[in-house]
Amino acid sequence: MRNTDSLTYGFIGIGLIGGSVAKALRRVYPGCKIIVYNRGAKPRVMAMNDGTANIAVDCVDDTFRECDYIFLCTPVEKNVEYLSLLKNIIKDDCIITDVGSVKSNIHAAIKKLNMEKNFIGGHPMAGSEKTGYEFSNDRLLENAYYPVTPTDSVDNKYVKEYSKIVSDIGAIPIEISYKEHDRVVAAVSHLPHLIASSLVNLVKHNDSPLEYMKTFAAGGFKDITRIASSSPEMWEQICMTNNINISEMLGLYIEDLKKVQNELDKKDGRAINNMIAESRDYRDNLDEHNNSIIQRSYSVFCDIIDESGAIATIATILATNGISIKNIGIIHNREHQEGVLKISFYDESSANKAIEQLERHRYKVFKKK
Repeated sequence: MRNTDSLTYGFIGIGLIGGSVAKALRRVYPGCKIIVYNRGAKPRVMAMNDGTANIAVDCVDDTFRECDYIFLCTPVEKNVEYLSLLKNIIKDDCIITDVGSVKSNIHAAIKKLNMEKNFIGGHPMAGSEKTGYEFSNDRLLENAYYPVTPTDSVDNKYVKEYSKIVSDIGAIPIEISYKEHDRVVAAVSHLPHLIASSLVNLVKHNDSPLEYMKTFAAGGFKDITRIASSSPEMWEQICMTNNINISEMLGLYIEDLKKVQNELDKKDGRAINNMIAESRDYRDNLDEHNNSIIQRSYSVFCDIIDESGAIATIATILATNGISIKNIGIIHNREHQEGVLKISFYDESSANKAIEQLERHRYKVFKKK
């Protein structure tokens, strides 16, 4: 296996994910060479100024010929377009990878271009509601699952090397076929986004003129529909490139909903009880410690006395201890949640520090599950 600290890594697109991968490589492989291209100039300048990139270019050209690895980090359909350019540029042992959440289309393009020996698909399952290089960081991928989808023709030594690189930057590589990958993410990522958006629109279109549904929409409703705030353009592209798998899972989900509807109509309480118990047990065994493509919400809930300055006091305690707050506000609908005040943070360590400090000041705190 080659010395990964001395390899040359190329990036086409350095937004949130591409920038975070590049920064992580710079952190763990300080001796490596990083070449970046981005359509906009600002990220290129930032990558040079902060020491992430050694070379920044304004077009995909022969500069990338020296790369041992090239990461395609543009939107899913754009990644495919760059393959034709790279085919006549890369050296024989260069490995091209991508960070797209759908793999079938790029694997099909790789096969059509006869580039299978040079490709290993990748999908860092991490993200944020914020986009752009300015929000990238070298720890974004830590403990995030990172599916690796090699072709049948790529040399296994490169698959092992690539998996090592993924591990070195803190992520968890999982080798999986690209077809299975797309079916999995259709169920656990893509369909939930459609369901969340559909549920929000159901409420919007069936509310009264006084908007009581909107007023009471909090707690569980806001939790399960949080991902509906995602980029419409990005999710349109994802749905159009993984439409077959998503449609299959949607059909299965519709069948389940019809079954639930039938049980409600028949007042079959036992069936409803069994469904909820089964889903509760399964969900309680989901791994909460790993990052996800569906970004986790790090929130704590706190009981406070309704008096002037109560929120300001808590904010002061947290600020004094260097804990940054993402959002703070009173929860008016608490049917499914303990605590009057909801405080959201950018990461789990901040949430844990907040709990420690608030409990030290004798506040009753509940952590979001």
